[in-house]
Amino acid sequence: MKYKAVIFDLDGVICHTDRYHYQAWKQVAEELGVYFDEEINNRLRGISRMESLEIILENYHGNLNQEEKTFLAEKKNEIYKELLKHMSPKDLSGEVKATLNALRLKGLKLGIGSSSKNAGFILERIGLFGYFDAISDGNNIINSKPDPEVFLKAARFLSEDPKGCLVVEDAKAGLEAAKAGNMDCGAIGDGISCNIATYQLNTFSDLLKIVEP
Repeated sequence: MKYKAVIFDLDGVICHTDRYHYQAWKQVAEELGVYFDEEINNRLRGISRMESLEIILENYHGNLNQEEKTFLAEKKNEIYKELLKHMSPKDLSGEVKATLNALRLKGLKLGIGSSSKNAGFILERIGLFGYFDAISDGNNIINSKPDPEVFLKAARFLSEDPKGCLVVEDAKAGLEAAKAGNMDCGAIGDGISCNIATYQLNTFSDLLKIVEP
């Protein structure tokens, strides 16, 4: 096989929780009296919670100390987690599940590389808890994407050389992280327009063509 493992970003690749992130951040922003829209929300994709908050606070006319910022970030996460409870296995598309199963049948290891600290909870909600061979997420990294740490750790957890791992991402920061880690990457969704990926995936099942020898 051309690759030994495939490492997936979670949100926007395996499933889609963008609307829940948006709703949670919008509630926090409105309580601060800060303008927040879809365009600003798009800037938050693939980066950490605290980095996202700093972007939102660009429109805040005041000063917040670190304790107050931490409180707001945690508040956003609690709102987000409540919204995530609406997720179920119905939020996992048949194409994604069938492709994952086909990749596994080909002998590939499968991992998650996500900046989210809620990756485990989301996977449980959509019926994939315990499915992946390794999970690297916001709970075990210090540096967020575009730093390659999350993907390099995923490769290590999979006991594979990064060069033998293919990363699948939908965000520019994630694709840059893969490149920084000297890993090939496939762009899907909004990531295609970045024009920095090794492969362009028009549909999730296109992965099956890429991993063939």
